[in-house]
Amino acid sequence: MNGVKVPALVRLSKQLQSLRAVPARPCSLAACSQKKARNAALHPLWQSPLTIPGGTRQSPINIQWRDSVYDPFLKPLKISYDPTTCLHIWNNGYSFLVEFDDSTDRSIIIGGPLENQYRLKQFHFHWGAINDWGSEHTVDSKFYPAELHLVHWNAVEYPSFEDAVMEGNGLAVIGVFLKLGARHEGLQTLVDALPAVRHKDTVIEFDVFDPSCLIPSCPDYWTYAGSLTTPPLTESVTWIIKKKPIEVDEDQLEAFRMLLFTSDGEEEKRMVDNFRPLQPLMNRTVRSSFRPQRRRDPALRPHAEQLGP
Repeated sequence: MNGVKVPALVRLSKQLQSLRAVPARPCSLAACSQKKARNAALHPLWQSPLTIPGGTRQSPINIQWRDSVYDPFLKPLKISYDPTTCLHIWNNGYSFLVEFDDSTDRSIIIGGPLENQYRLKQFHFHWGAINDWGSEHTVDSKFYPAELHLVHWNAVEYPSFEDAVMEGNGLAVIGVFLKLGARHEGLQTLVDALPAVRHKDTVIEFDVFDPSCLIPSCPDYWTYAGSLTTPPLTESVTWIIKKKPIEVDEDQLEAFRMLLFTSDGEEEKRMVDNFRPLQPLMNRTVRSSFRPQRRRDPALRPHAEQLGP
């Protein structure tokens, strides 16, 4: 996995630029950053005015366990990933993306709340500077230190990922919480490669990786209609949030925090707190594939503890 500039980088950059061209609505990242006592300087991703049409199904949200509605008609989610479709890891200056060949149906999900099968495009993580916060979604107002997003698109109804991004049923994202615990052996293969993409805009080849090892075996999930959590914030996502987290150890989380928002030669800025603040639920319903019996995870820290006295 030598550091290389692959041709796909040009294509990916153009895709990102085209997505950001969509009109946007203001986001409250600055206020949230101050509230959490983080660096008030905005990441460049959020510096331009952001608006989105409608704005009634934005993500992430706080999932209220007791208020979620059990839906007995929700199907089990079926995941079928081909490890050979993995292409590379890219530090895009906000997170690191593990990209996949999505030209065929070799890596797909089907079932769950979805009417069609969806192809895997990429996965990435969001994490905090410390373990008290980091996840984008919360459960009963409690944070995990990190959250994994596996991004899929509806190739049955749309000809490309770019087209699917703009449609209400275009994307399906599996969210998986990470909590502090035992070392995750499947994740370690990825962690070992991260030093090679420490700086923004670096890319390395990363072949033969099966991301299903990062998904908990427990079939239970919440689902709701939401949006992307980075610009263009389009309301095109069916979210599938797994109830059970996966465990990772402190060293693995620290490997994420060693990455940089900045390019080689620039003043170094650590890649931390790369998550969007919570958005209002509005009139949406969060459905669950399991009966909503409240359970508390002692590994979670209450929101009030994060803010201090």
